[in-house]
Amino acid sequence: MENCELCLNDGGLVIWREPLCRVVRVRAPEFSDYPGFLRVVLERHASEMSDLAAAERDRIMQLVYACERTLRALFSPHKINLASFGNAVPHLHWHVIARFRDDRHFPDSVWSVPRRAPRAAGDGDTVSDAALAARLGTEIP
Repeated sequence: MENCELCLNDGGLVIWREPLCRVVRVRAPEFSDYPGFLRVVLERHASEMSDLAAAERDRIMQLVYACERTLRALFSPHKINLASFGNAVPHLHWHVIARFRDDRHFPDSVWSVPRRAPRAAGDGDTVSDAALAARLGTEIP
């Protein structure tokens, strides 16, 4: 699709890539308080999960679950948010976000109006890209 942001750009720092999709660590300034924010992005343009073959849907969800396990292991969050909207960017992608009771938006979504000032940095905030990629590699079947 012409002018699709996720067709033209990776959408973050790529920490895993395979022919079907990529996993990126979100680096957008508006999410700088969320170091445990990953996206699983389809490598071709499609808008909905039902546009994919069953095996492709299964593989994407395997990667979403691997991202969830990785974030739980490295960040010890209160909760993991999984979301696939595609309203602003109609290119199939999943958000996998480590959430904490004291984060700016909790319990609302990270796209909501903030409820509080940014939280103090925690141990997981210093997780390097390399460590995140390495752990993800052990979690992906």
